[in-house]
Amino acid sequence: MHKIRKTMSYLVPAIACAVLVVFIAEPECQESENKNENKTIATRLLEEIWNQRKLDLIDDIDAAGYVLHMAGSPDIVGPAGHKALIAAFIKAFPDHRFVIEDHIAEGDKVVTRWTASGTHKNELMGIPATNAKMTVTGVSIFRIAGGKIEEEWSNWDVLGMWQQLGVSPPIGSGADKQAAAKAGVE
Repeated sequence: MHKIRKTMSYLVPAIACAVLVVFIAEPECQESENKNENKTIATRLLEEIWNQRKLDLIDDIDAAGYVLHMAGSPDIVGPAGHKALIAAFIKAFPDHRFVIEDHIAEGDKVVTRWTASGTHKNELMGIPATNAKMTVTGVSIFRIAGGKIEEEWSNWDVLGMWQQLGVSPPIGSGADKQAAAKAGVE
């Protein structure tokens, strides 16, 4: 009986510590799982929808109230608007590809630094095909809730793309200064 009491005196605190560790570690494990799930959702958008052209998956990834914010552009609202934007870029750049450079997840957000490239083969926003190749970099921030993207903020080198397509003069080329002078801007 003495051996059982002695064993129990060690066993009970050990079990209590183990239970405590599990309860303390559980939120960290859950948070880590959520971060990984959120990264997977952001990856699916770039890899499956953009790169693999699986536009029908947009409803699986975007929330009904999805909003895309891009500097200098009106917000894109809803999965249908998002799908139309992607379809227009894919049509203009049939070989368009995203490469994910970095993914950082914290809470309900994923920050993705990416590089995109493609060849301008069809009209885009009124610009006829130039057959020029472009490579641009950007950063997208995704807010994810309930396993879907609720909101996205995307900032990328639009001017660099236009310059590579030859529809905007390179800064410092002299042509930009001539255009500014014609417009009355110094």
